[in-house]
Amino acid sequence: MSHARAERAALSDLLDRLGPEAPTLCAGWATFDLAAHLVLRERRLDAAGGIAIKALAPYTASVQESLKARHGYAGLVDLIRQGPGGVYGLIPGADEAVNTVEFFVHHEDVRRAQPGWEPRDLPPEQQRTLWRRLAKTARLMLRRAPVGVVLHRLGGGVALGGDRDAPHVEVTGPAAELLMFCTGRMDHARVDLSGEAADIARLRGSDLGI
Repeated sequence: MSHARAERAALSDLLDRLGPEAPTLCAGWATFDLAAHLVLRERRLDAAGGIAIKALAPYTASVQESLKARHGYAGLVDLIRQGPGGVYGLIPGADEAVNTVEFFVHHEDVRRAQPGWEPRDLPPEQQRTLWRRLAKTARLMLRRAPVGVVLHRLGGGVALGGDRDAPHVEVTGPAAELLMFCTGRMDHARVDLSGEAADIARLRGSDLGI
């Protein structure tokens, strides 16, 4: 089973278990909202633009609410569990290319919003896969960082981002934790930061992620 499919299955099970009103790390979203987002992203590409483009966000939000009303929570979770929908289900390899990081991060958005969470012991191959994806997108994810950022992956690997002309902060941890940090889940990422206290505070106060 691919990493994307494994994360999809595990997230679907967790959503089933927690129900529609459980918290997530996505600001303002409960599990019902996150489920609708995942279905919209795969099956309503006409509305997906608002995920990244603020001017289109109202339409995206309206479609997301319509999906909730049409399918209900259980129906949305079933659609997620069925596998990649829309174009992602038609193009070979698209699911793994597009959803490996997406489903890992959103699985963790649900897991880490619950009391007593701990990082999972991920297989080494999954950690390597997440690192490869992060290393390719680190500059994009860290583009709004007000300081230089050096990512050190435990087990090997360095990636750079942020303002390279400013003092830098070094962030060290497993690939999965570095990914959560760089997607803006800084308070829920088990990483070590080193540098000047003021620079670390500026980095933690910045808006990271794509």
